[in-house]
Amino acid sequence: MIRDEIFDEFYQNPVIMAIKDNRDLIRALEEENKIVFILYGNIETIPHIVKKIKDKNKIAIVHEDLIEGLSSSYMANYFIKKYTDADGIITTRPQNALDASKLGLFCILRFFIFDSISYQSMKETLKKVSCDCIEILPGIMPKITKDVAKRTSIPIVAGGLIKDKEDVINNLNAGAIAISSSNYEVWKM
Repeated sequence: MIRDEIFDEFYQNPVIMAIKDNRDLIRALEEENKIVFILYGNIETIPHIVKKIKDKNKIAIVHEDLIEGLSSSYMANYFIKKYTDADGIITTRPQNALDASKLGLFCILRFFIFDSISYQSMKETLKKVSCDCIEILPGIMPKITKDVAKRTSIPIVAGGLIKDKEDVINNLNAGAIAISSSNYEVWKM
């Protein structure tokens, strides 16, 4: 799937299903939402998980840092590209984001913001990063989302701890193009 098609899906339904186990996978396959962030698996199971998602005509984006058996090297991207039909990856590693883009994988660079040091580090990284999108966690900080949106032209996804419609709306109003959640109730919004 090409980059523009993925962004079209973000804009059509800005709620992204994040799955963390097989029970979540089964539920995600039944939902109308098209984008799935895969936050679990190992090198043996991830091709099968991605296939199930793709068989339902959904977009599969694998969080490569959370796949057991993949190292932090650029080879994780090659594995995802060669052995799965995933549309993209999520990573916390800026170099892996650059390498994924070179392979034609849609890339989301994930940042955990938990204090002023991590926030400053993210701002510095954004000045020199290459990725299609960034994800900010936790997603319950719309003031931070708004500030980041002012500082970069890279589209933002807010994720983590989003539990209700207010959290979704506040982040979208703050400049996020989408939110990701593992909460089934949020998926239906």
